[in-house]
Amino acid sequence: MQIQPDQLESRLRGGLAPVYFISGDEPLRVTEAADAVRTRARAAGFDEREVLSVTTGFDWNSLAAAAGNLSLFASRRVIDLRLPGGKPGDAGAKALRAYAEAPPEDTLLLITAGKLEPSARKSRWVEALDKAGVVVFVWPLESRQLPAWVRTRMQRRGLEATPEAAALLAERVEGNLLACVQEIEKLYLLQGAGRVDVRDIANAVADSARFDVYDLVDTALTGDGVRSVRILNGLQGEGVAPAVVLWALARDLRQLAAMAQLLAGGQALASVLSRFRVWQSRTTAFSRALQRLPVAACNRLLRRCALIDRVIKGQAAGNAWDELLQLTLWLAGVNAAPAGLPHEPQ
Repeated sequence: MQIQPDQLESRLRGGLAPVYFISGDEPLRVTEAADAVRTRARAAGFDEREVLSVTTGFDWNSLAAAAGNLSLFASRRVIDLRLPGGKPGDAGAKALRAYAEAPPEDTLLLITAGKLEPSARKSRWVEALDKAGVVVFVWPLESRQLPAWVRTRMQRRGLEATPEAAALLAERVEGNLLACVQEIEKLYLLQGAGRVDVRDIANAVADSARFDVYDLVDTALTGDGVRSVRILNGLQGEGVAPAVVLWALARDLRQLAAMAQLLAGGQALASVLSRFRVWQSRTTAFSRALQRLPVAACNRLLRRCALIDRVIKGQAAGNAWDELLQLTLWLAGVNAAPAGLPHEPQ
């Protein structure tokens, strides 16, 4: 059954299908749709998850092997199959058709894939998945849809935006939904829940320019450790909240990790940058960081962000600015830890 992304939640509430296939070139909406399936599956007792990433040389026999494995720890499980390129090839198409024709009991197959060409959407393997379960094709939002989408996302965060404010934010992010969600998080950090008007949006942008948190991230991504430290010290001297600095670093680290995953799957750098709609002015910074940081390193840095968040909230010991300094240096490719700080996390 083929449904729209905004129909997925209600469909999930009606019960789980044995197969879900989610495809598209809007990373945020694909990720959130997949997260919704995983969340509902966990609530239904699917306590075990096995991740299969289709990279160069992937053995499609492993899908059948995963389907046939019996777990000693959970009676229900999810096979999380990730197909970044959207093309399974002949062997993959055959394996997916075979699985869809006889899905094993107590197993849910979740497939996330990049954008499919029109011909691929009509292929036999997609038709087999459609017949066996639920297919969701995620399309980029049109410009006229963005303001309403922005207002809805802000409401979910406790922010009541005026129509003018939502339209301005939609214009500023240029259709980049991931950037939009990150800006909403920043607004929430800066002023908390409540009403948001055009002036609030404009002030948030002005604060970013004055505090230069974006310059900090781009400098670190480029690999300039010395200048990164200088900017970070300047932010601290200006009284910028550590939470705002962490937000800026974690925002791009999450995107970097997702991009690194696609590169590991064999996609070309130019294609990945285009898919994530990286602005032209930032392509050099992201390109250098991706050459330096593999998926595992990005994930380690994200785990460090979680620790720093606890430090900022007083839930873990440490100095927030020292932790931010170390994180910035690691992001810039400087691995020598300052005195008193631990070495790079494993």
